Amino acid sequence: MSAIIYYLTLPFIYLLSVVPFRLLYIISDGLYLLLYYVIRYRKEVVHSNLTNAFPQKTPAEILTLEKNFFRYFCDLLLETFKTLSITPEKMLQHCSIDPAATLLFDQLAAENKSIIIVMGHTGNWEWAGNTFSLCCKHQLYVIYHPLANKYFNGLICRMRERFGTRLIPMKETFRDIVKNRNELTATAFIADQSPNPNNAHWMKFLQQDTAVFMGTERIAKKIKYPIVFVSVKRLTRGYYTLMAEQLQSPPYADDEGSITETHTKKLEADILAQPETWLWGHKRWKHKRFKT
Repeated sequence: MSAIIYYLTLPFIYLLSVVPFRLLYIISDGLYLLLYYVIRYRKEVVHSNLTNAFPQKTPAEILTLEKNFFRYFCDLLLETFKTLSITPEKMLQHCSIDPAATLLFDQLAAENKSIIIVMGHTGNWEWAGNTFSLCCKHQLYVIYHPLANKYFNGLICRMRERFGTRLIPMKETFRDIVKNRNELTATAFIADQSPNPNNAHWMKFLQQDTAVFMGTERIAKKIKYPIVFVSVKRLTRGYYTLMAEQLQSPPYADDEGSITETHTKKLEADILAQPETWLWGHKRWKHKRFKT
């Protein structure tokens, strides 16, 4: 059944990838109406997350944020399909890299330093990976969680690898990083997913007790790579810029959790600056902190 669904939808996905951007966003507007008013996709989750994250906002303000998120989510979905056919030149027109970020990555490359990149699901992170691979000297590896549907997983992998990015399955992260130690690499972690609460670091994030992945911190300490936080800022509809800031370099202190708290607070600041561009439909707070 999964193969049938894949092959039935594939022509439409490729068709969406080649339509002009102006038409793409007209389609996105229609998809928003369908998703928000008819299908009502994860509306309760989004509303709950926004209400808990912004307790100071009025119901009307929460509703505006909710609608803005769904509009952006539809844009993001269709923009991702564009990766199947977009040219490198067009890609860099729509997702540029900030000059200061270019300078930082060039400096680290000149020093022959492989790096750990940490970021969140803000802006178009898929396009940001393409832009990095097109512009930077480091070989980009992205840690990803393979999809259960092998057909759509293969499609996502082709999109992500089209401009030179390589993928590492989550379960093979440390092994593959060690295997690639003789290469100049940038290994990207998306660090705002919901981890196993028993192995997580707990902290306040968007007004709530939140379990945060410790993997980025623990691997950086073992491998002794500098950590760079990447932001993807939305400039206007369909246009983004990739920004970067070096957070810490080895030798790292032994105080567990400090690196994790630093990059999580950076992510929180990005979300507060452009709240509609984060994945509010994700069940980020499904785990509750155990209190004795």
